[in-house]
Amino acid sequence: VQLQASGGGLVQAGGSLRLSCAASGIILGINTMGWYRQAPGKQRELVARILHDGSTNYADSVKGRFTISRDDAKNTMYLQMNNLKPDDTAVYYCNADIWSMGLRNYWGQGTQVTVSS
Repeated sequence: VQLQASGGGLVQAGGSLRLSCAASGIILGINTMGWYRQAPGKQRELVARILHDGSTNYADSVKGRFTISRDDAKNTMYLQMNNLKPDDTAVYYCNADIWSMGLRNYWGQGTQVTVSS
């Protein structure tokens, strides 16, 4: 099983980006999926997560600006990021609890988001 994150890039403050995270391999089901980010010199932090039933949680710093969603038919998760701020600059990682040969937690490789002021 692999998680492949994509969609990062360079954007001006106030702009938007949409991140995608696709799971591949032998997948029997996916429980919780989430996006984390890590800025230089800082610890990795939870940005948003979405449970199997579609319920969501967001970090206070992104509420009202970011929207997490998932398409279980495609084993894919998205993060729509609007009104981006320089403080959102970080490497964004996707994470998921996946049923394959048992239940395991997986991390994607990360995608860089840079917001210029």
